[in-house]
Amino acid sequence: MKAIEVPEIDGAFLFEPTPYADERGFFCRTFDADVLRSVGLAPESFVQDSVSRSVRGVVRGLHLRSGAGEAKLVRCSYGKVFDVVVDLRQDSPTYRNRAFFELSGETQLSVYIPAGCAHGFQALTETADTSYRIDREHDPAEDVTIAFDDPELAVPWPLPVTAVSARDRQAPGLAEVLKHRQEQGRER
Repeated sequence: MKAIEVPEIDGAFLFEPTPYADERGFFCRTFDADVLRSVGLAPESFVQDSVSRSVRGVVRGLHLRSGAGEAKLVRCSYGKVFDVVVDLRQDSPTYRNRAFFELSGETQLSVYIPAGCAHGFQALTETADTSYRIDREHDPAEDVTIAFDDPELAVPWPLPVTAVSARDRQAPGLAEVLKHRQEQGRER
């Protein structure tokens, strides 16, 4: 497995496994603590694993956490997704940059998303299973959602959007989320 820096998002990495394939299929390592340590990440910081199943055209996101944020290691274990990361860390040299990836069960690529970045994806296949490894226990009170169709972000979703959650459909745009976060920062 090798780590590849994501130039658009400071501190983000793609982890590319080296699959062993034969007539049975393939085998590959999808998590390697030593490889994470080699790029300055603490593998022991991950405390929860989750998985979502989506059908073709579904969009999930754009999500992030308030407070200390939440770092994620995301992989499509089955099917294929169009993955989106938006850097919303005001002190980051890549603030407001976007990065797009195709994650699939074929490649088993993982993307490390630093805390403070928004994340979302669209399922490109009839079934797409997406695995998340996160570094904090989930607290719904800290959930922040940005409109997936915000024209300011102009995410180029590759398929017509077939379904989103009610929360994602009602999410405010980026400008409103940033204004709210700035106001919260002044109150502290």
